[in-house]
Amino acid sequence: MKPSSIGVLRALVLTAVLASGWCSAATWRDDLPQAQAMGGGEMRFLGFRIYHATLWADQKPFQPGRAFALQLTYHRSIARDRLVQTSIDEIRRISRPAIDTATLARWETALRGAMVDVAEGDQLIGVYVPERGMRLYSEQKLLADIDDPALARAFFAIWLDPATRDQGLRRQLLGQP
Repeated sequence: MKPSSIGVLRALVLTAVLASGWCSAATWRDDLPQAQAMGGGEMRFLGFRIYHATLWADQKPFQPGRAFALQLTYHRSIARDRLVQTSIDEIRRISRPAIDTATLARWETALRGAMVDVAEGDQLIGVYVPERGMRLYSEQKLLADIDDPALARAFFAIWLDPATRDQGLRRQLLGQP
């Protein structure tokens, strides 16, 4: 192959890679460049700190129909399977009307493919993308882009729905007294 052909081939490959997004510096902040903290607080279970949660959005007051991010900074190690099962259990508990078993199984599979084990100090960040779904990050690394608006709404309802298990944390996240 001629040197000029190799240069053209390299340029074409680079263009294809850049166009596909493989080299994008995807961080959750890229999804919400104007994000500001709405509020935050500690999730506790039996007195033990589980994680610190912070809700980020582009404007105050918080508007649930707009893009937002929920950042969880863990105070302890939790296995991925435990995170997934707890999420599905909470979605099942909160959802009215009840979500059918097949949908919950599909969502569990999607979350299992997206989540990771966490250790003390690790961060998981979920970004709600209206009418499209959600993106999940570990620290600044994209873990998954889930194109399922219903799953995204149900997942973030765990923290933001009026029926959430921790009303105090919900109020803190929303910046309410």
